[in-house]
Amino acid sequence: MNVLVSGGTGLIGQALVVALMEDGHQLSVLTRDPVKAREKLPALVRPIGWDGHSTQGWAHLVETSDAVINLAGASIAGESLAAILTQRWTSTSKARIRTSRIAAGQALLAAIQAASHKPQVFLQASAVGYYGPRTEADIPESTPAGSDFLAQVCQEWEESTASLENLGVRRVITRTGLVLASQGGILPVMLLPTRLFVGGPLGNGRQAVPWIHLADEVNAIRFLINNPEARGAYNLTAPNPVQQRELAKIAGRVLKRPSWFPTPAAALKLALGEKAALVLEGQNARPHRLLAAGYRFQFESLDAALENLLQSS
Repeated sequence: MNVLVSGGTGLIGQALVVALMEDGHQLSVLTRDPVKAREKLPALVRPIGWDGHSTQGWAHLVETSDAVINLAGASIAGESLAAILTQRWTSTSKARIRTSRIAAGQALLAAIQAASHKPQVFLQASAVGYYGPRTEADIPESTPAGSDFLAQVCQEWEESTASLENLGVRRVITRTGLVLASQGGILPVMLLPTRLFVGGPLGNGRQAVPWIHLADEVNAIRFLINNPEARGAYNLTAPNPVQQRELAKIAGRVLKRPSWFPTPAAALKLALGEKAALVLEGQNARPHRLLAAGYRFQFESLDAALENLLQSS
C-alpha cells in the first residue's frame, strides 16, 4: 500500500513508519521540518513539508494513498524532560495543543474531500483522555466523553475528520493510553523518582494508569489498518491497567529501588497546576473492541512490559 502519515516523527510515528516499511508499504510523511525528519526516518521514506493546517504542496499525494494515518498534534506533557517536569499549561500552550490537532485533521479531511481517489482507510489518533477522569472499574469504548480540557480536545480531534465516513472511507479511531518505550515518551519521567530512590504513590496512588507497550501500540495500528471490518473507536491500552501505586511497586521491583515515598497531590498541583491531572487522574480504559476483533497482545502485564523495556534501554 501507499501510506501517507502525519505526525510520523513522534514516538509512535517513528516506530510505526519503520514497521510499515518492513511490511513492504510505501511511506510518505507530512512534517513541518523535512530536514530534521530526514535524520529520524528510514532512507526510503519521503518527508513532505507542510505547515500543519493547509493542503498546499502535498494534497496530490492523497490521490495515490491507500491509507492515511493522522498522528499529528503538539505534545500534551511537554517536548523535553525538563518541560514535562516544570512547565504548566498556559492559555497559549493549551491553544497550541488543541489547534495543532484540529487544524491537521481538517487539512487532511479537505485534501481527501477534493481527491478523485479516496483512501481505503483513515486512521485517526485520539487518546483515553477522551473519557475524562473516571473511577469506574471498566471503561469500554462505548463510555461517554468527559468534560475536562483533555476530554474536550480529544472529542474535537476525533470530530475533525468525522465527515470522512460520509465519503465512504473506513475510519478507525485509536484512543491510546500511556505509551511505554525504552527511549522517549513518558516512561523515563515515570521512572525518574524510582531511579532517584524516591519512587512511590503520586497523590493517593489509586488513580488508574491505562498503559500500552510501544510494540503493541504499533502492532495494533497495523492490525486495524489491515482488518477491513475494523471501524470506529478502539481503546489501545493493555488488557490489565494498574493503579499508580501498583506501577510504583512494579517499577521499584524491576529497578531494585524503594517505592514507598509518597508525593502529595498538593505538591504536584503547586508545581504543575492543571497539568498535574496527567498523573493524578486516570481511567480504567480497556481494549474490549480490539480483543473482540482478534488482536493478541505481546505484553499484557506491566511486569513483563517493564522487564522488556528496561533490558533494552
